[in-house]
Amino acid sequence: MEKELAEYQSLQTQLQYMLFQKQQYKMQLDDADMALGELAKAEGDVYKNAGLLMIKSNKDDALKDLKEKKEFISVRMSSLAKQEEGLREQLEGLKAKLEAAIKRKI
Repeated sequence: MEKELAEYQSLQTQLQYMLFQKQQYKMQLDDADMALGELAKAEGDVYKNAGLLMIKSNKDDALKDLKEKKEFISVRMSSLAKQEEGLREQLEGLKAKLEAAIKRKI
């Protein structure tokens, strides 16, 4: 039973980390959406982040980059959602085993 309990705690930690990652990606997605909205209003050249630098770019290139970034984030979030579902199923199964083991000891 100790092994199952340790595994349950490990899975809970993994799930918490995964939820944190999803939250970070959600914030990035929101930022990308906001940037796309601002970019739609812009005329002429724009500036984009490149690490610690701001680089002059044309609107079309910046738009393409933002859409690619948004697509990457969406794919990653979808992957995390599937992993989260699997972890939740594992946790439920392990929880049922632990509850059954506790009931047998009572």
